[in-house]
Amino acid sequence: MPKDYIPVALKRLVFDRAKGCCEYCRSQARFAIESSVIEHVIPTSRNDDTIAENLALTCQGCNNYKYNEIEGLDPVAAQPVALYNPRTMLWRDHFAWNEDTTLIVGLTPIGRATVSTLRLNREGVVNLRRVLRTTGQHPPI
Repeated sequence: MPKDYIPVALKRLVFDRAKGCCEYCRSQARFAIESSVIEHVIPTSRNDDTIAENLALTCQGCNNYKYNEIEGLDPVAAQPVALYNPRTMLWRDHFAWNEDTTLIVGLTPIGRATVSTLRLNREGVVNLRRVLRTTGQHPPI
């Protein structure tokens, strides 16, 4: 079996653990126009494994921007730093919502680099957050 093959039971575990939300931008899979994907936090191209401790649920947008990156540029310090790792870090330690909960704000160099590199505040995602907020369905729990 290929190194990056993910069994159905493992996919279900990752989806359930993430409560159906992208582990980066917090987009809810049930409202996505594209399927969510299971991604390797440390890519298999960097010799890491397909195990629960290295998998995250992502929306297609975050997955496309992350690709095989594990570092990004902190736009404040202009220094490379590790990207947010949902398996070893807590989202709330690195990110917060702005006042109207439509934008993700990076609180740390890791958070800022992740917001920038993965473009967590893409126009379509921000618009969806705005609409869902009016119906009480954003931010996700």
